[in-house]
Amino acid sequence: QVQLVESGGGLVQPGGSLRLSCSASGFTFSSYHMSWYRQPPGKERELVARITSAGVGTNYADSVKGRFTISRDNHKKTVDLQMNSLKPEDTAVYYCNAYIWSNDHWGQGTQVTVSS
Repeated sequence: QVQLVESGGGLVQPGGSLRLSCSASGFTFSSYHMSWYRQPPGKERELVARITSAGVGTNYADSVKGRFTISRDNHKKTVDLQMNSLKPEDTAVYYCNAYIWSNDHWGQGTQVTVSS
């Protein structure tokens, strides 16, 4: 059974940093692209960043380019999101995602709040 467990969220001041981590199990992690999504309050879920199975390729939402970095460790079966220069508009629940066997699989989400 696919399981994705996020950690690392919290409250941070504008300009600060957080590192989110997602631990995966139940599938061949190294075979699949992995993504981070977020859902701001009252808004739809949106793609933040994606990384290819081998970790060679990445892509980012325009709103986070230059501030966020996605990375993965295929031995540890983890995918991380380093978030720098955080802004209040980054406030959201952040979700780890794996698209496997034509299905989206999600973690439970972790809350990130950027506020002074």
